[in-house]
Amino acid sequence: MPTTERVEAENNNPNRIEELCVKKGMRMTEQRRVIARVLSEAADHPDVEEVYRRASTVDDRISIATVYRTVRLFEEAGILERHDFRDGRSRYEQVTEEHHDHLINLQTGEVIEFHNDEIERLQEVIARELGFKLADHRLELYGVPLDQPKNGSDS
Repeated sequence: MPTTERVEAENNNPNRIEELCVKKGMRMTEQRRVIARVLSEAADHPDVEEVYRRASTVDDRISIATVYRTVRLFEEAGILERHDFRDGRSRYEQVTEEHHDHLINLQTGEVIEFHNDEIERLQEVIARELGFKLADHRLELYGVPLDQPKNGSDS
C-alpha cells in the first residue's frame, strides 16, 4: 500500500537561488543576493512581507518594493513558484526537481509538503480516462487537525 511521505524543503544550500540566477544570466546586486539567500534558507512558504522582514534584518537598506520586484523577477525566471493558499497572500517556494503536494492546516496556516505515489497514479488515470495526457498538476489539500485524545484516553 502506498504511503504518504512528508517532503522536507530543499534548503541545504543557502546559495541555491543565487546560483540559479547566475546560471540564467541575471545581474545580482547585493540586495538581490540577500533576498535570494533568505528565500534559499526558508523552510516555510513565506509571503513578500515575511521575506522583507527577514531580509531587512540582514540589510536594513532593502525596501519592500525591492523585495516585491525581486520576487517577481525570480518567479518570472522560473526560480520561485507562487502559491495562494486561500489566506489572502501570495506565498513562495523554490522550484524543485522533486514533485510534491501541499496540505494546509486551516487553524495555523502551516503548510506541509508531501508525496504520495497512489495520488500521483490516480491523477494520471483520471486524465487518461478523460482523454488527456497529464502535463502538470498542483494539489492542495486543506484541513484541520484531528482531535487528539486528552490524557491518553478516548473518553
